[in-house]
Amino acid sequence: MASLEEKLDKIRSPNLQSQKQTQVILKAVEETLQEQSTQPTPTGYFAALLALLNQSLASGQVNKELTPSVVYLLDVVTPFAPQPLLRSKFTQILTLLAPVLLLEDAEAPLIRTSIGCLESLLLAQDSAAWKLPASEISPRRAVAGLLNLALDHRPKVRKRAQDALRKVLKNPPPSPSVDHPAADLCAETAMRSLTEIANKAALSRKQKKSTAEHDPSLIHSLQLVKTIATASGGWPSKNIEALCELLLRIAKSGNEHMTMAVFDIFEMIFEGMADEATSAKLPRLLEIISEMKPSSDDTQLLPPWIAILSRGYDVSAQMEPEDTFQKLPDLFSMVSEFMESPSHNIRISASECLISFMVNCIPDQVIVEPSIYDEKILEKVSKIAESLLSVKYQAAWMETFNVLGAIFDALRWRANPMMLNVVRTVGELRGNDSFMGKKEADEVLGKAIQAMGPEAVLSVLPLNLAKPVKGQSGRAWMLPILRDHTASTDLRHFKTEFIPLSEVMFHRVLGNGEADKTMEIKIYETILHQTWSILPGYCDLPLDLTVAFDQAFAEMLANLLYKQVDLRLDICRALKALVESNQAVALIDDEENLILRSRVSKVVAQENLAYLGTFSGNLLAVLFNVYSQTLPQTRGPILQTINAYLSITPENDLVGTFDRVSTMLASLLDEAKEGGKNKSHKSKDQMPSASQTLMDLVITMSAYLPRQSFGPLFNIAALIIIKDEDPQLQKKAYKLIPRLAESDIGKIALEERNAELQNLILSSAEKVSVPARRERLAAIAALMPFVPETSLHFIPSVLSEVVVCCKENNEKARTSAFELLVLMGQKLTEARGKPIDNSKVPHMPDDAPPVSASIEEYFTMVSAGLAGSTPHMISASITALTRILYEFRVTVKQEVLSDLVQTMDLFLTSNNREIVKSVLGFVKVCVISLTTELMLPRLPTMIPNLMVWAHEHKGHFRAKVKHILERMVRRFGFDQVNRNCPEADRKLIANIRKTKERSKRRKDAAKEEGDEDEHTPQDGKKQSRFESEYDEALYSSEESDASDDSDAEVLGKSRKAQKGGATYIMEDDDEPLDLLDRKALASISSTKPSKLRKAGKTKAKMDMDGKLILGEESEDDDAMVIDTPAQGGEETGVGAYVAALKSKDVGRRGRGGRLKFSNKRGKDNDEAEEMEVDGNDVSTIKTQISRGGRGGRGGHGPRGGRSARGGGMRGGGRSGRGGISNGRRGLGQEKRHGPAFAGRVGKPKPSGRR
Repeated sequence: MASLEEKLDKIRSPNLQSQKQTQVILKAVEETLQEQSTQPTPTGYFAALLALLNQSLASGQVNKELTPSVVYLLDVVTPFAPQPLLRSKFTQILTLLAPVLLLEDAEAPLIRTSIGCLESLLLAQDSAAWKLPASEISPRRAVAGLLNLALDHRPKVRKRAQDALRKVLKNPPPSPSVDHPAADLCAETAMRSLTEIANKAALSRKQKKSTAEHDPSLIHSLQLVKTIATASGGWPSKNIEALCELLLRIAKSGNEHMTMAVFDIFEMIFEGMADEATSAKLPRLLEIISEMKPSSDDTQLLPPWIAILSRGYDVSAQMEPEDTFQKLPDLFSMVSEFMESPSHNIRISASECLISFMVNCIPDQVIVEPSIYDEKILEKVSKIAESLLSVKYQAAWMETFNVLGAIFDALRWRANPMMLNVVRTVGELRGNDSFMGKKEADEVLGKAIQAMGPEAVLSVLPLNLAKPVKGQSGRAWMLPILRDHTASTDLRHFKTEFIPLSEVMFHRVLGNGEADKTMEIKIYETILHQTWSILPGYCDLPLDLTVAFDQAFAEMLANLLYKQVDLRLDICRALKALVESNQAVALIDDEENLILRSRVSKVVAQENLAYLGTFSGNLLAVLFNVYSQTLPQTRGPILQTINAYLSITPENDLVGTFDRVSTMLASLLDEAKEGGKNKSHKSKDQMPSASQTLMDLVITMSAYLPRQSFGPLFNIAALIIIKDEDPQLQKKAYKLIPRLAESDIGKIALEERNAELQNLILSSAEKVSVPARRERLAAIAALMPFVPETSLHFIPSVLSEVVVCCKENNEKARTSAFELLVLMGQKLTEARGKPIDNSKVPHMPDDAPPVSASIEEYFTMVSAGLAGSTPHMISASITALTRILYEFRVTVKQEVLSDLVQTMDLFLTSNNREIVKSVLGFVKVCVISLTTELMLPRLPTMIPNLMVWAHEHKGHFRAKVKHILERMVRRFGFDQVNRNCPEADRKLIANIRKTKERSKRRKDAAKEEGDEDEHTPQDGKKQSRFESEYDEALYSSEESDASDDSDAEVLGKSRKAQKGGATYIMEDDDEPLDLLDRKALASISSTKPSKLRKAGKTKAKMDMDGKLILGEESEDDDAMVIDTPAQGGEETGVGAYVAALKSKDVGRRGRGGRLKFSNKRGKDNDEAEEMEVDGNDVSTIKTQISRGGRGGRGGHGPRGGRSARGGGMRGGGRSGRGGISNGRRGLGQEKRHGPAFAGRVGKPKPSGRR
């Protein structure tokens, strides 16, 4: 809060004319205090202003010039005045302000400041003052005045009065009472006004009159009630019953706004009671709300009542969880009665209330360690839930399924066995072919499996697949449900239930032999795969891992990995889940919630990981072999599983495994060296070489190796990196450094061996294969944070290579190069002032002097490439400078930027397109990101140089230049750009200006018509399709599509940002589009769809000779449109079918099977004979028309030359509609192939241009 002096300073230097009078009065008060030698304290100001107020109201009338300013100053000073002074002067001030507040024509600003004075006075009163009655001049009378103003028709006055009341009620004087002394008065007054207005509205409704005139007053009264409820910690206890009854009556009115306002008030009351001080009122309130239960068929009042009850017990569960839990069966029974209501809204409200009870009213302790009494309560709830599946509640079964799902979620494993009957009933319903709620039933069964475990569910709903019981159908439909919802259960059950099932199905498939697969065999194969797809769920934090996962089970999985290729994915996911689920638990700190969620403690999870570590050696051997036998596109899951088991393998086993793999790799490399060059040809169906496979395993292991193994590891990398015979193997070797940077031990190794790795990177620069460049850049980027400040010469050593990679064909390599440029700039910025030893940089003389690290020096290093010998190197250097300019434009010195811009201005005069293309990107970034002061002096030379390339059409140069000029006009103004533009090129600038003005006029016209863009959000903020403000500034121009695609990646932006645009949804009028449907993408378009005409039988016009009239327009009909619906509205499908069979115009089979059509006209048909054309004929005719129109085009072509179409006749037709004489064929005639170019030999026209 600002101090008094700060507030008075603002008044002394007013910004508005209306505050001048206040400034004058404040100055007069301060001069008076100075004359009286009184200190300008809050007390001095208060006394002087009080005297001035008394003087301004001396005649009993308000002085409109003096009083508002005095009261305004009094409102500013009063909060800082001593409270004893305010208590002593209360009567005097209230007597003075009362006439102001009671004036009917008093202005709102005067009333608001008067309310502020009253607020400060009331906050200073003690308990004794609040005991005085409202009939005397007392605080209660002031509160009564505020209550009256809180219902004022002026919004600002009403809000100020409500704020004052809220603050007063929230700050009661010291007393033993919970409520403020004035809370009862406020509640009674608010209730009285609310009752009066509600009765008037009810009377108007009864007399069938409009209630609109009472709605504003009713909303204002409800707002006042809400304010009092918020401020006094709920409603005063004595008046709470009457308030609930009145609010429910208002909610019954059916007006949505009133109902929502009532909900807000109850929400505020409950929120106010959600603390220990006021929670004592809550039981009484809930009791009153329960007693006011409406009739079970009251569709208007019952849903809001249920919602209020649900919210109330939510708060009660937070304050008194045990007491609320004990009431749960009674509450559940009371609300579940409404589930048999015929009203859908009541059933929905009741089901949501029951779900809320289950979510909020069951304490965690009841699930973790329930007492016998707790279990009895849960059994009562489950009995009520079971009764909801009776025929009595059949209409509410869909809502019941939601409630049952919430019960399973809340009870977790305690649902077994009390909810088994519910599972049986839902399963039997689901198994019935005629049952319509299969999807909802599947969700309930899925939650039951998740809560109780698959063993409990299958005990009452057996699958009946391996050994079917006579008279019971199989439940293969449960296999996908088990796959999606099994977790944290007994792995033993999978071994006893599903492995025998898979063996039975496997033998049935084998029994078919080499014969063609029947449908039955295919079903057996599907069941086999679905059975093993459940295994990852059983392996997700199993409760009996150390018992169920034994040697025999591990061997069986290993055999399946070798023999059953189709099952590898599921088995790998299962093995990985065993490790990762236990690792996730072992890392969590919150032990209490952990047991509630997973039933596995942190200690047990750590024991499980240690147990799995004993199997890891053998499992890794199997996985290594399987990995080497798998095609590249399906290796990912196996490598992830290997990674998971490497993380838990004991160190000795890990080192032994690494030694074996590295030895094998070394021998393979030696063999490859002796055998000559081995060029790898990448193919999806070709198995990678053994050395590549082993290198993958080495990279995966590297993150977990101990320090003593890093020596051999780096030797392997050094051996492979310098060989370019196998590019794929070289790529994998470079991946080693980023992989090590992911682990803590690897980071230490990168720090210790940094010099060695730098030398390796530099020595292998000449041996880099093209496919490995991206990985090499990633390796340098991973190494960069570990480069010590004594080895900063490494940055200029690799800089030229990084700069050249900015022009790589591979987009990912370019992106890596740009990121590395920024990373090196940041490194030099952090090491500012540290020396860079240039004598250690390759190709630099030994006596090269050292330089200090800085961002300016970095710009100098990159700028050295501008002196390159090839245009490619110069272009790459300019592109690199563009990227670092955008990144470091704020930190680099202005002199460096100025020199850089001047240099690029010269490069614009180059004759090489590759160089200029990069310079245009640089200029665009300068125009947008650099300061106006820096750019304006460069415009006189930059714009003429740019305009030279505005006449070049190759490579979109003209569009690029226009785009930059648009940016310049937007940034520097039209006059600046036009002034510096050559006279001959000013037409382009004028075109840009006119286009911009035209666009602005269209927008203004659209706003005036109220037809704003449909994508404009309601809050008025502009909705952007770009990822950042810079992208929007750079690519929002009309010519942005022609700008270079590489601009985004140069600036480190996603190319997706500039490709995004408005999308449209095409949907039927009858049925909305389901966005969750996989086919929904087919109905989403990037262009605005136009409404298609519905094709149907229509009548085509004919002339007197019986020829079709096509292409002639009339005032009210378009003859070309022959696929419009017939008059008389749209026919139904049945009507059209009957007409097609029985109509007099239907073709009939004559002798010989030939079709005959009737030409007879009806009795009342006096019009000219018309021919019926069906849909196929329509499309044929339209095709022929379009061909004829194109084929008969004569005259001059669009480029001013003679047309080469339509037979080559000069001046063939005025509108492209040539006659027979100039080569146009008639409808129905075969296409004739005449001599091209009318007998002349000409250059063929490219297919891409028209």
